[in-house]
Amino acid sequence: MSKLHRVRQLSGFNDPVYIEAAVTVHQYDVLIEWSVINQTKDTLTNLCIEVAAMGDMRLCDRPQYLTVAPFATATLKTSLKVSSTETGIIYGSCLFDTSSQERRCVILNEINVDIIDYIKPATVGIQEFRSMWALFEWENKIMVSTDITELWEFIERVTVVTNMKPLEEKPEEDCGFLSSSLYARSVFGEDALAHASLERNDDGRIEGVVRIRSKTQAIALGLGEKLS
Repeated sequence: MSKLHRVRQLSGFNDPVYIEAAVTVHQYDVLIEWSVINQTKDTLTNLCIEVAAMGDMRLCDRPQYLTVAPFATATLKTSLKVSSTETGIIYGSCLFDTSSQERRCVILNEINVDIIDYIKPATVGIQEFRSMWALFEWENKIMVSTDITELWEFIERVTVVTNMKPLEEKPEEDCGFLSSSLYARSVFGEDALAHASLERNDDGRIEGVVRIRSKTQAIALGLGEKLS
């Protein structure tokens, strides 16, 4: 995904500083590139962005301090380390001194780091899948509600939103019902399992259930949210 698609607006156009952030997730690392625009006639000194993270994320950098001229743009970078597959929330605030030596603070919108950034399609043998399915205690059951009318098209939709991979090939014939197992693994080596049981009713609509299982609650709930 391009950086442009990851840009989040974090402050308003009426704030003294306008801030956007480009967030890049690469396995265990989250890199935030902050773009700061001074929208005032003052030179802002000792400008920094303070960051706090919720979830298993650890801040790696100390705050950088900058001087930003009137209507000028500055760039700062923050890096965090991630230790588990969990949707994380990053909170930030921009602090600076005005020309009158007044310390100001702009509270920024929160940044959500999506669990999907840590989930990768993978393959596993069907016997191993069944063994893990019996062992894993966390299950999220999602009732199917969709406008899609083709059974395999729905499975393909599941793969797009969850990054999971079907273990079976596409059936040659559409029999009006379908059972499919899907699998993925996180960058931390955690397994994610899913099983979809689908049928087409007399109105041509798809009914059924998708069950997601994992050793960890975060994966079961996080992937389930993508299908809800």
